[in-house]
Amino acid sequence: MRTRSSWIRDSLFALIVVVGFLALTKTTTFFDSFEGKVYDTGLKLAKRQPSNEIAVIAIDDKSLRSIGRWPWSREVMARFTAQLSSGEPKSIVNTVFFFDPQTDPGMVYINKLIPLVAKAQAAENGQRNTPPTTVSPAPADGNATESPDTPAPVTQAPEAPQVKNPYLQSMSQVLKDADKNLNVDKKLADAIEKSGTVVLSADFTLPQAGEAIGRPNNEPGYISNFQIPQIQDNGRSNLSLTAKDANWPLDVFGSHAAAIGYSMYIPDTDGVVRQESLYIKLGDSYYPSLSLIAAARQKNLSLADISLTTGGPLSLTNQKLPADSAGIIRPYFYANDKPFPVDSFFDVLSGAIPAEKYKDKLVLVGTIANGLGDQLVTPTNTSTPPVIALAHSTSSLLQGDAISQPAWADWSATSTITFIALYLMFILPRLPARAGAVVSLVLLAACIGCELYLLANQLKWVPLTIPALLLAIGHLAMTTRKFLFTEDGKARADAESAESNRMLGLAFQGQGQLDLAFDKFRKCPLDESMMDVLYNLALDFERKRLFNKSLAVYEYMKSFSTKFRDVPERLERAKQMQGTVILSNAAGSPQGTLITEGTEKPMLGRYQIERELGKGAMGVVYFGRDPKIGRTVAIKTMALSEEFAPEELAKARQRFFREAETAGQLNHPNIVTIYDAGEEHDLAYIAMEFLKGQNLEQYTQKDHLLPRALVLNIVAQIAEALDYAHKQQVVHRDIKPGNIMYEPASRQIKVTDFGIARITDSSRTRTGLVLGTPSYMSPEQLSGKRVDGRSDLFSLGVMLYQLLTGHLPFEGESMAELMFRIANETPTDITTYAADIPSCVVEIINKALQKDPDRRFINGSDFARSLKRCSLECEHG
Repeated sequence: MRTRSSWIRDSLFALIVVVGFLALTKTTTFFDSFEGKVYDTGLKLAKRQPSNEIAVIAIDDKSLRSIGRWPWSREVMARFTAQLSSGEPKSIVNTVFFFDPQTDPGMVYINKLIPLVAKAQAAENGQRNTPPTTVSPAPADGNATESPDTPAPVTQAPEAPQVKNPYLQSMSQVLKDADKNLNVDKKLADAIEKSGTVVLSADFTLPQAGEAIGRPNNEPGYISNFQIPQIQDNGRSNLSLTAKDANWPLDVFGSHAAAIGYSMYIPDTDGVVRQESLYIKLGDSYYPSLSLIAAARQKNLSLADISLTTGGPLSLTNQKLPADSAGIIRPYFYANDKPFPVDSFFDVLSGAIPAEKYKDKLVLVGTIANGLGDQLVTPTNTSTPPVIALAHSTSSLLQGDAISQPAWADWSATSTITFIALYLMFILPRLPARAGAVVSLVLLAACIGCELYLLANQLKWVPLTIPALLLAIGHLAMTTRKFLFTEDGKARADAESAESNRMLGLAFQGQGQLDLAFDKFRKCPLDESMMDVLYNLALDFERKRLFNKSLAVYEYMKSFSTKFRDVPERLERAKQMQGTVILSNAAGSPQGTLITEGTEKPMLGRYQIERELGKGAMGVVYFGRDPKIGRTVAIKTMALSEEFAPEELAKARQRFFREAETAGQLNHPNIVTIYDAGEEHDLAYIAMEFLKGQNLEQYTQKDHLLPRALVLNIVAQIAEALDYAHKQQVVHRDIKPGNIMYEPASRQIKVTDFGIARITDSSRTRTGLVLGTPSYMSPEQLSGKRVDGRSDLFSLGVMLYQLLTGHLPFEGESMAELMFRIANETPTDITTYAADIPSCVVEIINKALQKDPDRRFINGSDFARSLKRCSLECEHG
């Protein structure tokens, strides 16, 4: 029975733990990340649907490839604005900044020529005493001092009754046309004015800590139209964010905008964005965020409908927004993979997507392409473009999905901390160990569960993670003191630790994580029962051909007993085999490699591995032998568990054997024969006919090309083999020189890897790449469409082109450029590389490389007949 003094000591210890924990929460941000994780989990559990009134038009990689490098001419943005406005969207929120003028280099000289021509016209018409009107555009920075880059004043000559000199009249017209076509800022301003729905972006600069804030500089005259007009001063101190300066859109744009806002997302201490500022103070005025003004406009409201009380609530008409006294709101981040429809800027500009799609929509325009702006870390995505974050926050305001913090949240958290502290000090010390653990777990689940429930079901945030952490750490500290600092407690803890490590080790072993299992077993004291466990672990390592690791287990067991079962014999065998048969699982290797030098030859199924022949994209190829019948075979292997994610592994295994069976049914003199397929220790293999010779890759080099007649004969044989396979409903999908074996002495041709490429046609490897060779792929295969035998004929046409010239018909400096050319451009004229190529060969290649499958050869037999007919023409012509 415990004494009163021991209870007092435990209570004092608990008090020290509570005070220390609370001191750490006030002086460090370490525990804030735990609160953030629970908050993010609650948001993911809340199943809210985003507003269908929001559409995103993205300046994406496709737009950059199609239009050119960023930044674009504002003429592009002007055409886009006009095109989109024709569809009558409710608002166009453009997050691109327009702070600086964009002046065509020629405009500087045109602005100098205009006054000179005006003076010459006046002099020509006898108006020498009539001075021209000069309009000097203000510099962008408001400084009246001219610089070399300042546009020259635009001079407008008075109207003359008649110009005597026709050359001056022509020159004047040319200058007017040049001004009209080259003044891209005016084009965009006209498009914004005509639209009447464009909302532009400003950018505010916050002061550094302790920095004094003065009055802002260079505020444009139009900005008073975009300030929040309804400000109620309730006598409380102003708690809102205060900026020291701002960048505004140019006057020519801002004066025609429907509204102006800003975006400011505030990351927490763990770097995750969970908050946004809805308004900000600059000088004596308040300005709305883009999300606030966008939501208001979508509800047919204006700035006049926004009501702000200093240090108090923010309202949109009669709706009180869940922002704090500083105007900070917590948007709801929708958990769908693609919560908002995102269209390409280029598709809208080119008319591929009709503008009518956006009728009455709230359209957000911004960049998502790589390298254009920073990405935000949000609760649902580690890489969120700012325009997508804006869509989340705007939808939250439109649908009332923003996270609110009730008025009672703070005192609720404080009360919970007080209760937990009292529990640790006065209740837990009096409870038995098991009862205390149960009560603590219930309280812990109640804290986390309440916070998650309120977030997921009511979108209310009550931070209870800190009390939960106090409970967990306090209980752990009390338990540690109670049991680990006594002799009995130490012995019990050691026993419990050993049993825990043993159970964890067995669990890891059952999951195939043998290294982790061995690590846990080594933390257990060695006895007869552990020797049995370690012996089974060593056998598992041997089954996986990891003899170097089985050797380590046997060496560890030898420290307890040198005569346990057959450990001495197995230890010696492992020493021999650790350099003989190794299945490597090193990260980055295409798959495990069987190293066959040594005293024993490894087996795959019934085949004995003799040596390695080579490596390919699918895995390693070995030369093997069937000991029962003496047949030599080539064995292709693939570590399916390394190439596929766990959730895809079962389907990949089924496809592997189904496609191997299909390929094994092909019986043609020009198709390699499949003998067997199987799987051993997660290593799938296919045993096939062993072929002499080499593949055709070496004959694609310009200095090592085969004779043309021979090339036509080889390709005709391949076409006939493909025709036979296609009639059996088998599509190769990876025709290339590397998959064609050629034996020069007998001129034998064999097509290999039939059906193997299909194994991964709907899955991705761990590196994210689809197996295949893009240089030889057909346009429909690159686009992911369903393919048939005509796709193989396109690849065969590419190979014919390369065997004749040593060049590929489609080349690019990057994968994206190569794929674009295959899908959209005609191949390089073959006569560029071989001027004397027969016209019939040119016709065959052009037909095989048609983008439209219906315009290619009907089948492989048709392809082969054309090649043979052309070969005869070449012989007799």
